[in-house]
Amino acid sequence: MSRADKDTVMPNDLRIVFAGTPDAAVPSLRALVAAGANVVGVVTRPDAPLGRKRVLTPSPVAAAAEDLGLPVVKAARLDAEATERIAELSPDLGVIVAYGGLVREPLLSAPTHGWINLHFSLLPAWRGAAPVQRALIAGDEVTGAAVFQLVPELDAGDVYARTTYVPGADDTAGDVLTALAERGSELLVDVTRQIAEGSAVAVPQSGEPTLAPKLSLADGLLDFARPASEVLARFRGVTPEPGAHTTLKGERFKIHAARRSDGGSLPPGTVEATKGGVLVGTATEAILVERVQPAGKAAMAADAWFRGQRGDVELGS
Repeated sequence: MSRADKDTVMPNDLRIVFAGTPDAAVPSLRALVAAGANVVGVVTRPDAPLGRKRVLTPSPVAAAAEDLGLPVVKAARLDAEATERIAELSPDLGVIVAYGGLVREPLLSAPTHGWINLHFSLLPAWRGAAPVQRALIAGDEVTGAAVFQLVPELDAGDVYARTTYVPGADDTAGDVLTALAERGSELLVDVTRQIAEGSAVAVPQSGEPTLAPKLSLADGLLDFARPASEVLARFRGVTPEPGAHTTLKGERFKIHAARRSDGGSLPPGTVEATKGGVLVGTATEAILVERVQPAGKAAMAADAWFRGQRGDVELGS
């Protein structure tokens, strides 16, 4: 077997249980299977109601597992029942990517090699549920992903490997997460292969940790009295979830697309028409808003919305 073949073939005597739920976890599951990993089961959150009709819908990971022909365990939390069902699979290694719940003892120690976690930050930066979002809100110019050994303390285990990523100037959390999900899947496959071969080495995290708690709806509120750089950093960090918004005449007003502009300055919150959207004033230069959603209406182009307004318009009012 050539060196290239060795780098692409996964030893299949390692029994792997994969835990994940959202779209960001799907590339890792598919990459493991494509690499020949012996995935003996997939753990994911139960079906959830989606859309206006609240139709019960399998998670993206559940759908991918079904497509791949893998057995699925659906569990809202990794309790005694879920632990028993996972133990029945006799896993050698647990792999978790954005499952949406904590792995505690005795499940943490159930697999021979414990659990490894793909986390979308450069640990110890941004430990928690929303690392990409918090990194963008904070204005980090470089982010990345890390594969580490899961331990009882939140995201504190030794790190096997990491990869860095520089987001584009207008990239949202959704854009960055999509990119890191793909890059991280490659990293995860490499670490899993090394564990299977007995060559994996993890090193303790170093540096001061920062925390990335889950975002609330309130985190999406844009304050146009702040500098443009801060307004756009928050917009990028909360898009698409929980979503950026302000108020207009006391009602919630969503902002779906915004970026930097060279349109000069305006008083904070003041709106002015321009090519391709509207300018909105901040404490420094104005920003360009391209797509909005007024209360009770569908999303629309910002310039189309503005043409329907009468008199002066001020966001944040």
